[in-house]
Amino acid sequence: MMFHGLFEEGDWSVPKRYGYGAGLPIAWRGWAVLGMYLAIVFATTLAPLAGVAVLIIAMTVLVLATCWLVVIAQRHARGGWRWRWGED
Repeated sequence: MMFHGLFEEGDWSVPKRYGYGAGLPIAWRGWAVLGMYLAIVFATTLAPLAGVAVLIIAMTVLVLATCWLVVIAQRHARGGWRWRWGED
């Protein structure tokens, strides 16, 4: 399977010191997922040039990709997601 190594268990990012969520990735898998997401975001910026129908499809793809990124980031963040005030 081509993407077998991409979906292994483990921590891909560390939690943010302040606030809610994860910080930058610490593993190549996290960087790969972030890179794929940014490529999708960039591709959707070209959609308005193609017409309204393509724009609606592109926005749908962008929403689904954002949901995918949040689920993957939440699942692979060290310590999970919760509000943090700077303590260790």
